[in-house]
Amino acid sequence: MANIKSAKKRIRVTDKKTARNKRVKNHIKAILKSFDAAIEDNDLEAAEEQLLLAEKKLMQAVSKGTYHKKTASRKVSRLTKRFNEAKEASK
Repeated sequence: MANIKSAKKRIRVTDKKTARNKRVKNHIKAILKSFDAAIEDNDLEAAEEQLLLAEKKLMQAVSKGTYHKKTASRKVSRLTKRFNEAKEASK
């Protein structure tokens, strides 16, 4: 356990940031799961809504420092690719 005041504060700050990052990542995982479920059910309207929501939440996470910019872009790109493939397959 830290004895110095600044070290105690750093521990508190780290705990807050960890909790926020965990909450954001869990929320994004839930959105991605619902996107996957919509793709599996061939529900393209719901999948498109989840895709837009996922992109929005990922970019918000980037602005807060939870994800790196390129990581979020890669995830969005892969989701978009899956959505477009599902759309082509349904035609």
